[in-house]
Amino acid sequence: MRRPKGPTQHGPAHYVERAKSSSPQKKKKRRKERRRAKTLAIPPPSPSPSDEVAMSAAGGTADFFYRESQRLGYVARSALKLIQMQKQHRLITPGAAVLDLGCAPGAWLQVACQNLGPLEKGGVVVGVDVKKVKVPSAHCDSRVRTVCADVMTLMKQQARAMSPQERGFSVILSDMCPRISGITTKDEAISCELGMRALSLALGKIKLKESDYSDTIEKYLSSTDPDPDEDGVLRRGGNLVLKFLENEDVSGFGKFCKVKFKKVSLLRPKATRPSSREIYMICEGLR
Repeated sequence: MRRPKGPTQHGPAHYVERAKSSSPQKKKKRRKERRRAKTLAIPPPSPSPSDEVAMSAAGGTADFFYRESQRLGYVARSALKLIQMQKQHRLITPGAAVLDLGCAPGAWLQVACQNLGPLEKGGVVVGVDVKKVKVPSAHCDSRVRTVCADVMTLMKQQARAMSPQERGFSVILSDMCPRISGITTKDEAISCELGMRALSLALGKIKLKESDYSDTIEKYLSSTDPDPDEDGVLRRGGNLVLKFLENEDVSGFGKFCKVKFKKVSLLRPKATRPSSREIYMICEGLR
């Protein structure tokens, strides 16, 4: 049987149609459509740190610094604050003796231990908190231990006994902060009392002279230093970190500390929550 000469489904006309559809213009259009489809399928980029902080401040669940601390194996975002201080001021040197006041949940213990250097360098990190704190398994070794005690009633002799050969500490870190009540003046006052207590433990019995006189120190001294011990537990040349809620009395502490230390500066770490008023006073080189 002879095939018909006219176009059929599989005849010459079919190939003509395919040839037409394969023209350069059609190919270019199809490529553009494929690229557009791929573009639409790409997920949006991850938020930048500043975006995530803004989201956190607005009540969002994303928190860059929290996620970063978890990724690095720290128990809290506060670790990133001390990491920034260490990077900028090199507070902790290999083999140092570190006292961490208000150490819960243990993030600063981790960072302090990391900066002690290898085990053969020695050193020690002692954390004190009113709550029992378990030494984190990550970033900590046998040189880290914790003590359950109230810093407000801790005697200098007791603190000194925690140090190597009872010679005191080369670094004292205070991350103590009051439970925020919402009453601004009350929270500020308790914050300053905690800072004053850490300062008293570090320096010993404070006797104000005209040269270093500060109304702020006198204001908080009597209520926070019942300890008759004259000597502090911070070694000569040592470093001290104090935490405050920002208020007008912070400048008074700074004025006093500038007489006692070679260098005093204030820092609001990047990992601080946008809604927080906390600020750190970094005192370097006890005279």
